[in-house]
Amino acid sequence: MSEIKPAGADKKVVAGILGILLGGWGIHKFYLGYTKEGVIQIVITFLTCGVAGLIGLIEGIIYLTKSDEEFVKTYVEGRKGWF
Repeated sequence: MSEIKPAGADKKVVAGILGILLGGWGIHKFYLGYTKEGVIQIVITFLTCGVAGLIGLIEGIIYLTKSDEEFVKTYVEGRKGWF
């Protein structure tokens, strides 16, 4: 039997992987529809010479460790832009 996932849960794995691999460029933010936060992430990454890429790494790990329900409630429905 297949488990029914909440709407938006399908974005969790992709957003998590994008955050880990391309977090400095804010790609995971754009993928989730957070355009303003994505642009801010790019600017911060440039200003810190890439150090701010750690934010994306941390967020990617957070995304992947949340349950599908938590992820949807926090980032899809709740629209929480950071951490």
